[in-house]
Amino acid sequence: MRRFRYLDELTIGFVVVLLISNLVGPKICRVGPLNVSGAELLFPVTYIFGDIFTEVYGYAAARRAIWSGFLGMALLSLMGWVAVALPPAPGWHQQHAFAIVFGFVPRFAAASLIAYWAGEFTNSYTLAKLKLLTRGRWLWTRTIGSTITGQAVDTAMVVLVAFGFTTPWPTVARLIVSSYVVKVVYEVLATPLTYLVVSWLKRVEQVDALDTGTDFSPFALRRREAGAPLMEEESA
Repeated sequence: MRRFRYLDELTIGFVVVLLISNLVGPKICRVGPLNVSGAELLFPVTYIFGDIFTEVYGYAAARRAIWSGFLGMALLSLMGWVAVALPPAPGWHQQHAFAIVFGFVPRFAAASLIAYWAGEFTNSYTLAKLKLLTRGRWLWTRTIGSTITGQAVDTAMVVLVAFGFTTPWPTVARLIVSSYVVKVVYEVLATPLTYLVVSWLKRVEQVDALDTGTDFSPFALRRREAGAPLMEEESA
């Protein structure tokens, strides 16, 4: 199996960003006229990571990173619940504050896990298929196109699972639309940075994966090596 210079570091960075997003998520922040959660300030970066994994290293590398992130999130949720549930030691008086940060409500933890899993795989699948369709040209069409589909799935699922049937439907619809717009605009504005990182990685890693014959099942265990011949990337 071919070893890449930066793939492991990028995967670690992806998981770290994902976990931090979940920890800061409960805070609602005021940004200009918008109220956004702390997660929305950082979580869209995980989709940029997903674009980079799929575009440079191939869908199999993205699948590995997505599952690593999923397991990390699940462990964080589980240990947060366990640590909050255990009685505090005598003399330790921060139980309430600790529970606010780490006391993941099961419904919200499940919503986050399900939405992340479905959204990230939708994002990577869309990008890989668009790359085949465009024959590796017009990177912006697949970074933006995959964001549109992936964030739609992620945002709709997390809001519906977390708030559906307990919140008025007009409020749920507004939450979905406002959150979705913020995330898509975030990633569209980050497109130039994505171009720079992708171009640099393709050059130093000498790889430009094209997922011909790839098994796109999220559950495929066998990893197909990325590494189609380096292609010239057309400018936008």
